[in-house]
Amino acid sequence: MNPRSTRPHVGSGIVSKASPYSVEETVTRMEYSLGVHGLTLFARIDHGAEARRVGKVTQEAQLLLFGNPRAAAPVLVASPLAGLDLPLKALVWEDDEGQVWVSYNSVTFLTARHAIPGGLTENVSGVDALVDAVVHDEVAVALEGGMGPV
Repeated sequence: MNPRSTRPHVGSGIVSKASPYSVEETVTRMEYSLGVHGLTLFARIDHGAEARRVGKVTQEAQLLLFGNPRAAAPVLVASPLAGLDLPLKALVWEDDEGQVWVSYNSVTFLTARHAIPGGLTENVSGVDALVDAVVHDEVAVALEGGMGPV
């Protein structure tokens, strides 16, 4: 892999899914989907805007920190160091070829990294379905007032 490439890394515990939408539209779709699923958006960090604020240029990238404290609490009791990765995070970013991606830690990676007991794995596993809905048409239908929430 070209060390200067901004394409997603494979096999690093990170899942990256291509989005057909701009960074801003993908983030809007993520925020909507989080709300529909009763998840809390704890923070939205706009790395691109922060870079511009200090006179630097970088690709567009926004980090969302989100979750459900009711689901996270038992995980944190079982494995306090999981707090390094909770709340869950998703990075919406644009690579050097203009492709937008949504990247996040895989459930397998989080489970192994923090020795999360099998019965609690489901507490951190919803991110796959959430991102799938965001990068496909399910959220668009709901945003346009169509069939309702995803």
